[in-house]
Amino acid sequence: MTAKIDFENLEVGFDVPAVPGMDAADIQTPCLVLDLDALERNIKKMGDYAKAHGMRHRVHGKMHKSVDIAKLQEQIGGANGVCCQKVSEAEVFVRGGIKDVLVSNEVRDLVKVDRLAQLPKLGARISVCVDDIANVSELSEAAQKHGTQLEVLVEIDCGAGRCGVTAIDDVLAIAQAVDAAEGLKFSGIQAYQGSMQHLHSYRAREDKFNIAIAQVKDAVNGLSVVGLEPELISGGGTGSYNFESCSGVYNELQCGSYAFMDVDYGRILDMEGNRIDRGEWENALFILTQVMSHTKADKAIVDAGLKVQSVDSGLPVIFGRGDVDFVKCSDEHGEIADPDGVLKVGEKLRLVPGHCDPTVNVHDWYVGVRNGKVETLWPVSARGKAY
Repeated sequence: MTAKIDFENLEVGFDVPAVPGMDAADIQTPCLVLDLDALERNIKKMGDYAKAHGMRHRVHGKMHKSVDIAKLQEQIGGANGVCCQKVSEAEVFVRGGIKDVLVSNEVRDLVKVDRLAQLPKLGARISVCVDDIANVSELSEAAQKHGTQLEVLVEIDCGAGRCGVTAIDDVLAIAQAVDAAEGLKFSGIQAYQGSMQHLHSYRAREDKFNIAIAQVKDAVNGLSVVGLEPELISGGGTGSYNFESCSGVYNELQCGSYAFMDVDYGRILDMEGNRIDRGEWENALFILTQVMSHTKADKAIVDAGLKVQSVDSGLPVIFGRGDVDFVKCSDEHGEIADPDGVLKVGEKLRLVPGHCDPTVNVHDWYVGVRNGKVETLWPVSARGKAY
């Protein structure tokens, strides 16, 4: 899918954690491992859901930062493109062959604006969010300079409290300015309520969404009055996609973490009060780690510390084990509570990361495993692309 990897010139344990054809038992740790069967089931399930509800699904590339996985989401999940948060991230996906990319964020630095305006030359549809009318002229000038077109979504702050406008007058003013600007096309509304995604209670998320949808409906009605019908009403994440898809207003989802799942998303509850990682979605992403020391009878030390994971959303959970717990980590070590002394030096464990997005961003490779064998090795294509 991406450039062919010359595995013959890569050394396992130095360049890469594994190569295709290896036994899974021989993978070098710590590294990211994907259960390919679970990944594919998640992708297909969300794709089938979006199709059944008449929704476009623009997958969130910031979650996996992988051209290969994005293409898999298009091929077996029917995805309509990718969201990115930064221009350099968008460049990676466009250069990798993704043809519809939304920078679901504001781009204000003029160097970045200029780079963004060049991306349509590579044959991709490029969209970007705006929440300040002054940004319209910046984008327009760059698009005219390069003879390209940028599509624009006006971002509404529908509860996250970050970017986006709240007043309908501001939505209309920006949309009208975009519509009048050379090199730009008004394409719709960005309305992603990020702060509700991780609320554990289904009802709490629903209450937040009801506030958001009222804002979105007011914006759509106001745009209609001035003759601007939005093509896209885009938003929705793994914690809320069922609300947006049943709203009768949204027509594009931006789900990301559903494909991998992590501990934090796994805690949220569905309508029946069940955790969504126990039936709705499967854990497909793991940090593979190995016991390196067990000199304390009730404590094992593994090689997965802070440098291979993010703990902003809490510690990882050991997958499939109820007898041992990951309790602490430092730079290079993880501490496992092992009260019965069941773990052995050399034993490997799969950790479900607390937060998949920033965990992925500290790794170079995904090791795809199926039936006990390494099937594929995918680069984390946009790792470090934060500008």
